[in-house]
Amino acid sequence: MGSPGGYDRVPVRDLSPLADILRRYEEHLRSERGLVTATVLNYLPHIRRFLVERFREGHFLFGQVNPSDISNFVLRHGPSMSVGRAQLMTTAFRSFFRYLFQKGELQANLAAAVPTVADWRLSTVPKYLAPEEVKRMLEACNRRTASGRRDYAILLLLARLGLRAGEVVALQLDDIKWRAGEILVRGKGLFHDRMPLPSDVGKALASYLRRDRPACQMRRVFVCMKAPRRGFANPSTLTTIVRRALARADLHPTFKGAHLLRFSLATSMLRSGATMGEIGEVLRHRIPNTTEIYAKVDFDGLRSLAHPWPIGGAQ
Repeated sequence: MGSPGGYDRVPVRDLSPLADILRRYEEHLRSERGLVTATVLNYLPHIRRFLVERFREGHFLFGQVNPSDISNFVLRHGPSMSVGRAQLMTTAFRSFFRYLFQKGELQANLAAAVPTVADWRLSTVPKYLAPEEVKRMLEACNRRTASGRRDYAILLLLARLGLRAGEVVALQLDDIKWRAGEILVRGKGLFHDRMPLPSDVGKALASYLRRDRPACQMRRVFVCMKAPRRGFANPSTLTTIVRRALARADLHPTFKGAHLLRFSLATSMLRSGATMGEIGEVLRHRIPNTTEIYAKVDFDGLRSLAHPWPIGGAQ
């Protein structure tokens, strides 16, 4: 239907300098670096935030950026992030400053000035929800509303399949193979994996697609409920959905990100007797050692290895 006055509404393209540099950088990531959509969506918000804070007046004179601008930004925002998110931010910065240097926007390659974020592997126990808490969170979704049915489908993908937030955001309509009962997951490093589609996940997706997904040209499964009709801007949208679901269920874990449900699935599998290899296969870990951290949540198994504390001066 045409808009008032007989003119069809045409999406307005953002022609601002900020949008222009982000578009060019995104094109570089996709065409020259070959990065998957999920990775691109993870990089861009950090770059946008840095540029907005550094060039408040909107004049992007990249030659004025110095190492202290970068380190100060990381020190200012890093402590409020998880270690993984902070590391992703610094990785994005190194990529962006290498790009600017290659394009002649910088006289020196400032990628070397980006500080590193320390991470001691296996130093902490993964945060997770017990199976009954996951069930409580899912049941707290108001499935009588369009947004509630959408959120329920998203939470099931995270909880039942252990998908990463970026993988859910990148999910395309053609990735759901209804007849085969499979779903194509666009994972890290251009890897595509086929996973079985559980019946409850399939029903939730079908309900959302039939009843609630707005009609649009976008091929993403999950799109914004309000105009403009487009896919989620970045994976942080799913973190917001998880946080709200936890609040509705009156659950207050220390870690509230979308990855919480991936951790919870792995922990539940381990306590049900699954091997590390089986957990790694479900989570699609390319490196087996990545799964080792979940061994730390098997407290009963760890207790059986512990020696009793000497009492009464025993030698």
